[in-house]
Amino acid sequence: MDEFIQGFWNFAGNYWWLIFPIMGMAGGAAKAWEQGSKRRHERRLETLRMKAQLKTAEIEARALTQQAKRRGPSVVDTTASVAPNDLVARLFAEHDEITARWLDYELDVAKLIAFPAMSDGRQPLTAAFLRAKKTADALRPASAEAKVSEQQITEYLQAVGDYAVAFEIAEKDARRLRDSTFTEPERKRLERAQQLLKVAVDESATQAERNVAYKRVREELDGLILLSDDAVTVLEKQVARELPAGAATAPASAADSAPGTASEPERMPIVDPLRPAPPRTQPREEA
Repeated sequence: MDEFIQGFWNFAGNYWWLIFPIMGMAGGAAKAWEQGSKRRHERRLETLRMKAQLKTAEIEARALTQQAKRRGPSVVDTTASVAPNDLVARLFAEHDEITARWLDYELDVAKLIAFPAMSDGRQPLTAAFLRAKKTADALRPASAEAKVSEQQITEYLQAVGDYAVAFEIAEKDARRLRDSTFTEPERKRLERAQQLLKVAVDESATQAERNVAYKRVREELDGLILLSDDAVTVLEKQVARELPAGAATAPASAADSAPGTASEPERMPIVDPLRPAPPRTQPREEA
């Protein structure tokens, strides 16, 4: 070992000047990596633009095909200043379909926990999708029958195409990432939230159990995932829905059939869904 170290220092002493070309090579490699990263980013943006153009052409072609089937052979007036209502209606349908797919993530807390990137505007692809949504919403005509110029329909057509492609890319990225952007303790909190959420919306659980589970879901997600007001409203409705009629009437029937007992069913204790339930106390005998 000592001979190896001594040999290394002898080599370094005789060939110290090699450090300069080595540093130059390292700098060149770093610059090449930076340029390669920039080219990859540019190719990614170019791919996004190309996909948007293809989607736009696909939407337009389908709309024109359906129009031709309904009206039969006709001559298309390319100088018309008003877009066909059929094309606007088709764009509305595409626009609404994408928005519905997005709301399926935005309002479903279980999906938000499973794919948190879909609600995280800090993610570049999610941010790009939200910008595309804002643009498409702003360019949407008031109705399918509204008089829209050729320029306006062209801009809306492009915006819907961008919106569709941006959503597909953001969705694929969110499904790829899942919870990988969180730390290990944060992932454990997300797992607990998943388990608690199942109890919170379980119709077989008591109302008290669902309430406690819902409260703990909010605590686990605090600081990790920001739930929209609409998502909270949907979840609260699921938690607060009434139990099936059979489960609610069974205790009352049993109480009515037993002589000497109160007519009101025994109230269930509030329990933590993730902990073993405490033993139920025996009803107190009447004096």
